[in-house]
Order: sequence, then C-alpha cells, then structure tokens
Amino acid sequence: MSATAVVTHKPFSVPRMSASKIVFGWIGVTLVAFPLAGLLGWAIGGHVDSVPPALIGGALTGAGVGFLQWLFLRRDLAVGPEWILATSGALAAGLTVGAAVVGYETSAGSLAIMGAISGAAVGVAQGILLRSKFSLWYVWMAAMPVMFALAWVVTETAGIDVANQFTVFGASGSVVFGILTGLLLMVGTRTQDTSPED
Repeated sequence: MSATAVVTHKPFSVPRMSASKIVFGWIGVTLVAFPLAGLLGWAIGGHVDSVPPALIGGALTGAGVGFLQWLFLRRDLAVGPEWILATSGALAAGLTVGAAVVGYETSAGSLAIMGAISGAAVGVAQGILLRSKFSLWYVWMAAMPVMFALAWVVTETAGIDVANQFTVFGASGSVVFGILTGLLLMVGTRTQDTSPED
C-alpha cells in the first residue's frame, strides 16, 4: 500500500464581517493610525530633512500604523504580528529613499513622488503577508504607491503645513486612504482556513 500526497489550494471565502463594518472600521483605524503614528515618528525622529530622521521617523511611524492595522486585520484576515515589523521596516526604507529622491522638498509633486516610493515599499511588504490570506493581495501591492501619493496630495491641498517635513500624510489624506483601501478590503475574499486570533 502506498501513500499518495495530495496538494490542495486553500479556497477563498467571503469576509466574516459585513461590508459596512469592514469599510467604516478600516476608515476609523486609518484615521487614528496615520496621524498619531506620524506625530510620534516626527516628534522623535524630527523633520524629514536627511537620512537619520527619515529612518527613525519612518520606522516609528510604520510601527504605529502597523500595530493599529494589525489589531483590525488579525480578526478579519488572521494577520500575525509580523505585520507590524514589516510595515515599520518598509516605511523606514521607503521614506528614506523617497525623501532623498525629491531632495526633501515638500511641493505637491515632490510629496506625491515620495509617497509613491514609500507606498511601494509598504505595499510589497504587506502584500507578501496577505498572499495566502486575501485574494486581492497583488492589487493591494499595486495600489499602495497610488494611495500614498494621493493621500499626500490631499494633505497638501487641505492646507496642512507640509513644510514641516512630516513622516506621513495627515488626517485629510487618511480619510481618502481609508475609504479607498477599505473598499479594496471589502471586495476581496479571505481564505477559508483563516480564523480570528485571540
């Protein structure tokens, strides 16, 4: 008698939460996470005008954003705490490269480019972690550069004093980011074997 190995792919299922709970819950998380974590990163790291503040501020901001996102996603997508570390490292690297590329300028165009580079790093890191849990993980990856760039432009347009060289966009940009990424979370499906973590 011989044993036969059978390879199966994890099926996807609809979200456990209602559509409105996903979208509005995620908007709430985003509206708290980015401004507060950004303030923390900026207060400790300082103005993003060179490599050290970008690294320190980006890492702290990413850790704060990642932590609050994880609190939500661990129940929706069974994402582990590695989400926090991945987001922290990715934002630190992305912000450092992005800010240097634009010469630490804060015009709308420069912020959009910086945001796109920061978002690309975060998108890759988070997308990899979503690969086995969320059907649209690759869309998430591709969307992050656009979302970060758009959120920065909205923040600058809203009249926020971006000349202070913050680590991340503000509350106005967070609302747009939260709505668009929340809709993306809503339409994607989840793997059936993911279960909420306690």
